[in-house]
Amino acid sequence: MKTKNSLLILAGLPLVLWAQNPVIRDQFAADPTARVFNNKVYVYPSHDIVAPEGQRQDWFCMADYHVFSSKDLINWTDHGVILSQETVPWGKSDGYSMWAPDCVFKNGKYYFYFPNAPKNGRGFAIGVATADSPEGPFTCEQEPVKGVSGIDPCVLLDDDGQAYIYWSGMGIRGARLKDNMKELDGELQEVKFPRREGMPEMPPMKVGGQEMKGLPDGFKEGPFAFKRNGWYYLTFPWVRVENGTETLAYAMSKSPLGPWDFKGIIMAEHANGCWTNHHSIMEYRGQWYIFYHHNAYSPWMDKRRSACIERMSFNADGTICEVKPTLRGVGINKATDKIQIDRYSGASANVEIEYLDTLNRFRGWQVILPQKGSWVRYNDVDFCCITDGYAVVCAKANSNTRFCLREKTANGKVIARFAVTVKSEMGPFRRDMSGQWLTLTAPLEYTPKGIADLVLTCEGDGVDVDWVLFKNRPHYFSSVSTPKAQPDENGFIRRWMLLEPISKPNRSNNVFTETYLREHFYMDYFKGQQTILPKEGQKTRVGKQTLAWHALDSENYNVKLFRFAEKWGQQTYGSLFWAVTVIDCPEEIRNVRLAAGSNGASAWWLNGEEVLMLSGDRRMVVDDGMSPRVTLKKGRNILRCSVINGPGLSDFCVRFLDEDQKPVTAFSVISDVR
Repeated sequence: MKTKNSLLILAGLPLVLWAQNPVIRDQFAADPTARVFNNKVYVYPSHDIVAPEGQRQDWFCMADYHVFSSKDLINWTDHGVILSQETVPWGKSDGYSMWAPDCVFKNGKYYFYFPNAPKNGRGFAIGVATADSPEGPFTCEQEPVKGVSGIDPCVLLDDDGQAYIYWSGMGIRGARLKDNMKELDGELQEVKFPRREGMPEMPPMKVGGQEMKGLPDGFKEGPFAFKRNGWYYLTFPWVRVENGTETLAYAMSKSPLGPWDFKGIIMAEHANGCWTNHHSIMEYRGQWYIFYHHNAYSPWMDKRRSACIERMSFNADGTICEVKPTLRGVGINKATDKIQIDRYSGASANVEIEYLDTLNRFRGWQVILPQKGSWVRYNDVDFCCITDGYAVVCAKANSNTRFCLREKTANGKVIARFAVTVKSEMGPFRRDMSGQWLTLTAPLEYTPKGIADLVLTCEGDGVDVDWVLFKNRPHYFSSVSTPKAQPDENGFIRRWMLLEPISKPNRSNNVFTETYLREHFYMDYFKGQQTILPKEGQKTRVGKQTLAWHALDSENYNVKLFRFAEKWGQQTYGSLFWAVTVIDCPEEIRNVRLAAGSNGASAWWLNGEEVLMLSGDRRMVVDDGMSPRVTLKKGRNILRCSVINGPGLSDFCVRFLDEDQKPVTAFSVISDVR
């Protein structure tokens, strides 16, 4: 597996990840310990990797630690590697045994506790590294903590400042820490551990602390301790049945070292048989959360896990309500974030999810709505950031279909409507466009207020969806607010009546020969194509499309058709655009030339006569083409334009130049003729 470690080190900058469950989406991140430092959540996971050659291929393999932070539990920043096996003085540089860690703050320092295989001896030891920041850099102590032989350290800071450390090694043990946070407080005892089946007998060892009493029989590891309302909680992964997989369980006590009263399960075994689970629990902004792991990105290898988060709650007596794993996870998504709707909160019975790429599962999933009536619900989307918005969806289908975004329920108010139009490209190399991922846009019919649940509903044949997001209309255009406008100081005409884009798939801009353009620009797409003077909002039928006209002033000298399509149309690429404006001249203006440029090919008509055609695969260049000399008559002159694009962007600019090549500005521009 290729991770981004090297990229992070080279760049020296944190990597921002947007996530639902799993929350870390570019690498494996198991055993997540979450802590709140400086009003921010920090997660210190172990880092599963694919075992290098010479290492056991079917076992856990971990060489370093990253730290991640978030303020909203949705957007996570990877601060890079904070400790690696090569930098542990007492550890094996090729041990690949850096399992579940913890980090706490005391005495003005951050103390990072981690297990590793020691250079000398067998099993595991627990080390300590310190830093002035929760993000590091961390400096490792020269020796591990004496008297601690095991894995999965956890440190509890009590209300009086006393620190307690817990670890797993032939059961779960706990001990007081000295104020220096690096030594056990108490005498070490010689303990003879029971012989494990199939393993050689281990010699007695000097260990500290005490075994935690009152816990259930069966395999236990990964202790995590916390305190709430005067109760101490000791939580741990537990295999409750022979040959079973791990649950998350807990016990309670009025003392930090027990004895403990076992209470039961926090989270049941993973449904897919993932053998391990490992967790931490913390309160953030008045809500309790449990962080745990699952092999979501590695379904056939449960030694590569990924961190997840769920909300957690308590009963009146302090006991913990059982937690059910979800795809959605926690946090409130801004509507402008990319919403991975395959991480849904609820769905109809026939909905499925599949990996986008089985060779790189970090690309995530798609959700499959197989038929009309299928739906998925994604909770907690904040629409406060949307003022003048439109919706964007990445979707594909094998036949023409429709789907909607709705509020709250499958029958809720429609936010936006979409259609996937499946066509075959024309030409000698016909290509079926079905099953292709398309980025579709749609205007908002309704904008929810505040935080709302988003529901995706299939309204026709089946559709697959990757993600959804919402955008505010960029300031490329403004609505017409005055009866007339003037060309700008350089003569560019900015006021236009624009028709929402006509779908016109083209595999390449190289097909835009003059012969091709004359055939396709002069096709009858809609009634009154060369005579219509449309009104704002007027609807025009083009094949199966119903398109609207928009009276707009361009904020730029070049009219950005791609941005217009992105906001008001379904089709951003493979489009045909129509534009109309009225030039109102107080006097006749002779011997002028129309000067235009366009990204994509274009044709220009003045008062019904073609005056210019720009063919080929063009970039938008000012005055790229010049018409023969024309006359702008006194009164109203109708200027029309059509622009075609393939896989690229699209825009145009146009002005009139006099015989001295100077801009003509002595006229007004009217787009919406009332």
